Amino acid sequence: MFKGLEEICEVYKIESYAYDETPTPVRPKPADFVVVKPKNTLEVSKILKFANERKIPVFIRGSGTGLSGGCVPTRKGIVISTERMREIEIDIANRVAICQAGVTLDELSRSAEKHGLSFPPRPGAENATVGGMIATNAGGVRALKFGVMRNYVLGIEAVLPNGTILNLGGKTLKNSSGYSLLHLITGSEGTLAVITKATIRLLPPMKEMAMLAIPFRSTEDALNFAIDTSMHVTPMAMEFLEKRAVEIGEKVSGKRWVSREGSAHILAIFEQEKEAELASEIAFNHQAIDVFLASPREQRDLLELRGKIYVGLKDKIIEILDVCIPPAKISEYLRISEKIAEKYGIELITYGHLGDGNLHQHPLLYDGWEKTYQKFKKELLKLAVEFGGVISGEHGIGVIKRNEFREFYPEQFRLMLEIKKLFDPNFILNPDRIF
Repeated sequence: MFKGLEEICEVYKIESYAYDETPTPVRPKPADFVVVKPKNTLEVSKILKFANERKIPVFIRGSGTGLSGGCVPTRKGIVISTERMREIEIDIANRVAICQAGVTLDELSRSAEKHGLSFPPRPGAENATVGGMIATNAGGVRALKFGVMRNYVLGIEAVLPNGTILNLGGKTLKNSSGYSLLHLITGSEGTLAVITKATIRLLPPMKEMAMLAIPFRSTEDALNFAIDTSMHVTPMAMEFLEKRAVEIGEKVSGKRWVSREGSAHILAIFEQEKEAELASEIAFNHQAIDVFLASPREQRDLLELRGKIYVGLKDKIIEILDVCIPPAKISEYLRISEKIAEKYGIELITYGHLGDGNLHQHPLLYDGWEKTYQKFKKELLKLAVEFGGVISGEHGIGVIKRNEFREFYPEQFRLMLEIKKLFDPNFILNPDRIF
């Protein structure tokens, strides 16, 4: 099946490439596979042409930080790892970075800063790759103010399944030249083309940030504060943490949250201290227990606590649901979702990006979950859609939300499937993702 592939590039057998960060209970089972590690677009083109002629499935992998089974090789085939594609160039005059797909978020950010520029979003783990973040249109904690990956991708070099190399967009902010294939490939989860290089928009240096940690007695008060604040200023981030999530973050990080009181907590980050001062006044208008302005050291501790919540949960959960809800509907959504969880006897821990409505809900493992969990999940995702939300805000459909995607968005599914057939008639690229 793979005879002749080694003439294009080295071929490996690496078992750790059989999985990503998708929680084990719902992680798809891998099939037999080999790994290739191309260094440039031409090698990717040759690999895809080889695979397409033989109708061999191809799976694209960045650093394996995905949470929806997006890079798990579910059929016998080839895994293309972009880990050797790490070249990056900063064009200062045009304020862009030209990076190969394997460049990490940390490398992109550091390179921009060295040249007096910045990449403000935090759309993934620090080792998440540019290609992976574009493929999932990743968002992250700063999406409220700085947007998602789609807002920063000005150009893409990508390879079609037949080996054809596409160059889309460039270094300009505006482009009204026909259909935006650039934005079609962004967020396509590797099902249409393999992203090999991207031109990423950079911004001026970040200002000093101000961080508030605010405990509230009720979720409703916390949510009303977030909505009211966003009417006056746009925070860099507005994170929501229920009390149980805070306690888990404390336990894993060894850091203390600012208060033992309150059932709902907000971590709000602003670019300017005067914005934080205004938000403090608004918080007290919404019955905040107190408002804590964090020092630089306390900022690091609080961010570490927030970042370690998932670490404390990952071995106890079934999966991470990442619905996105219109902000004004979040309070009601959370109230009903808790009732649904109680009906199924499920403990549901919630935190997430409150400002943009992207919630991370973690159903904990329970006896007999295999029999009832899918019904619970379907009911919860249906609720999100009924509230005008979407079933995935940033993790993608991948393998684990395909059924719900097809059921809740039948017309979108039909059109997307036709697009998939046009780009990839042999269905070799990331099969089992979305479709």
